[in-house]
Amino acid sequence: MKKSILFGLFFMLTSLMYAQSPIGTWKTIDDETKQAKSYVEIFEKDGKLYGKVTKILTKGKEDAKCTDCSGALKNKPILGMQILSGLKKDGKEWTGGRILDPNNGKEYKAKMSLNGNDKLDVRGFIGISLVGRTQTWHRVK
Repeated sequence: MKKSILFGLFFMLTSLMYAQSPIGTWKTIDDETKQAKSYVEIFEKDGKLYGKVTKILTKGKEDAKCTDCSGALKNKPILGMQILSGLKKDGKEWTGGRILDPNNGKEYKAKMSLNGNDKLDVRGFIGISLVGRTQTWHRVK
């Protein structure tokens, strides 16, 4: 009996910790069209968060390349591309990172914060955070 209670408590605490972290897979939603676009897997490396595209949901764009990207990413497949980098925990947010928009090849400063357990507000901006766009991504279960 004690073992099952301890196991249940451990499982609940582990689930709660996971739910309060952006680590995992997220469905991106275009802030202009409101359509689901892709899955992005957010992972931790050396204390910072990164994200890569793991699935493209837009029909006909599954094999799209980043034609407007520059440098090493020019004409590379968007599927598998790292689009989030270097985000560090800062209170209730993750800040100091960069986000790539593969639609236009531009990179922006980035920050993100959890909005409940299953939504992630991701903001890309130029200069100060007031000049930018926010997308709300949904956790994939």
